Amino acid sequence: MPQIHLRAKAGDYAPVVLLPGDPNRATRIAGKFDGGLGATRQVNDHRGLLGYTGTYKGVPVSVQTSGMGAPSMSIVVEELLRLGAERLIRVGTCGGIGRGIKTGEIVIASAAAPVDGATRTFLHGDPYAPTADFGLLRALVDQAANHGQRPHVGQVATVDLFYNPDSDYSSKWRSRGVLAFEMETSVLYYLAARAHAAGARAAAAAILTVSDTLSEEATSEESYMPLDELNLAIDRTIEIALDAGIADS
Repeated sequence: MPQIHLRAKAGDYAPVVLLPGDPNRATRIAGKFDGGLGATRQVNDHRGLLGYTGTYKGVPVSVQTSGMGAPSMSIVVEELLRLGAERLIRVGTCGGIGRGIKTGEIVIASAAAPVDGATRTFLHGDPYAPTADFGLLRALVDQAANHGQRPHVGQVATVDLFYNPDSDYSSKWRSRGVLAFEMETSVLYYLAARAHAAGARAAAAAILTVSDTLSEEATSEESYMPLDELNLAIDRTIEIALDAGIADS
């Protein structure tokens, strides 16, 4: 039965699904599949949530736009899991706050503090630590090394506000060892873990390009990467994510 937002059926998506927030990035990822964009099949375009299925190095893979923010991610992930997705990799951007983190570098999220409203709604106030699947996390770290990259690996914080006016916004979370802010990973990790606990083959991880840095000295607007440079940096994370997704396939 087609889902409400992903107008697709079981079998339309491969077990491996990359999840960019931006529909343009979804099309960019599909262009890296075997044979390029023309060899892929578009499986969804409802509400601009572009989804494509093809192969990468001979292995079936899909890419699905998640939208911006945890509520949109939660809808997409719930429906992908119902459609049989098994390995979900968020490929996105983040605002670096950890000491020494620079724009263009890579953060691989081992865990995500659930500062967002969507994950907290699922938890009903219970303490919980949304974490990545270790095997998928390990694959991302290994593939990053294979691509000559040295990623930052650690906790991020999933938040609802891009423009947060609080004066201690960065310093508070930096002091807790958080590497970056982003807006979707916590709910992705929660939903994958819930599905796995219920018996599904579900694993999730996130690889993020540092698009800007936040500190007491500079804002996101002041540090945000030029688009052409950001796209080149994102291309590196896409290739790492694709290779990690098909590892052991």
